[in-house]
Amino acid sequence: MAWRSLPRLRHILRESSGSSPSRIGLWFTESRRSVTYMPRPGDGAPRAVTLIPGDGIGPLVTGAVQQVMEAMHAPVFFETYEVHGDMATVPQEVIDSIRRNKVCLKGGLKTPVGGGVSSLNVQLRKELDLYASLVNCFNLPGLPTRHENVDIVVIRENTEGEYSGLEHEVVPGVVESLKVMTKFCSERIAKYAFEYAYLNNRKKVTAVHKANIMKLADGLFLESCREVATKYPGIKYNEIIVDNCCMQLVSKPEQFDVMVTPNLYGNLVANTAAGIAGGTGVMPGGNVGQDHAVFEQGASAGNVGNEKLVEQKKANPVALLLSSAMMLRHLQFPSFADRLETAVKRVIAEGNYRTKDLGGSSTTQEVVHAVTSQLD
Repeated sequence: MAWRSLPRLRHILRESSGSSPSRIGLWFTESRRSVTYMPRPGDGAPRAVTLIPGDGIGPLVTGAVQQVMEAMHAPVFFETYEVHGDMATVPQEVIDSIRRNKVCLKGGLKTPVGGGVSSLNVQLRKELDLYASLVNCFNLPGLPTRHENVDIVVIRENTEGEYSGLEHEVVPGVVESLKVMTKFCSERIAKYAFEYAYLNNRKKVTAVHKANIMKLADGLFLESCREVATKYPGIKYNEIIVDNCCMQLVSKPEQFDVMVTPNLYGNLVANTAAGIAGGTGVMPGGNVGQDHAVFEQGASAGNVGNEKLVEQKKANPVALLLSSAMMLRHLQFPSFADRLETAVKRVIAEGNYRTKDLGGSSTTQEVVHAVTSQLD
């Protein structure tokens, strides 16, 4: 982030050399950027992180992260809480822990299908106002895929849309479900996407929508994206209808850079992009807000695995290991994040230790040992 800002600062100060100090101060006030998921100032002291192992393969992959963190002597320690998808609500002590620590690492939580049971994943996002979901889908060297040069960041609005949960049965056999979208949340996610693109030297932001049918709701989303785009002239902006987006993703994914989407579309787009780039088992991500961040496997499809994977202990820990590297960078420990990412990528590139979803037969523990042996 600093290398991008410094030349710009020098340029501004040169242009302002004849300006009064108050004018320079005004520039700093006007151009101050809002907080994004990017690293925030830290003092380097060890940090407490709330840990939710979750359901299914969750305890396996979160356990893998704990082992690797210990092996690299990362300056974090975990407060572990048992939370399961069949609970009525997220326990208050867990919410309090995340509010206190600001950061959480989470395994998958199973969401019951139907029956009126609320998703704990959605509860967490709403309770902590984790308004942005970020999933990075990219090719890993040594892992063959149908497409090359894929490096897509899907940024999804995380609190509104079809996930608002506002539905009821009007009369028996007739259910009404509301898709709620507001100007505030649409502008907030659009600004987040452009800010992320700017800070990470990305070239293009694509808004995914269905405004040709949902003219008011998705029209509001597009209006917000267009307004924010005018403030970032150095970043190319375009729009694509969600059904065409899916077709373009599976035929020419390298055309996409940063994608910003409403809630439901983002879930579908992120999982599609993850499948194209190598599978959900290797894609990192997180849910972030103004004050808190929850890091987890980026793409949600099958994130709790199946019983056979759990019994054989062959769950893929790569996605959560890369998500924990994102977490380390968020906590202002970039050297540890780089070490972890490098070690994971070396293991994937060598190809000797891969779980079943990547074409191998390794156990979770064998992958962990391989990663720890690659730590510099």
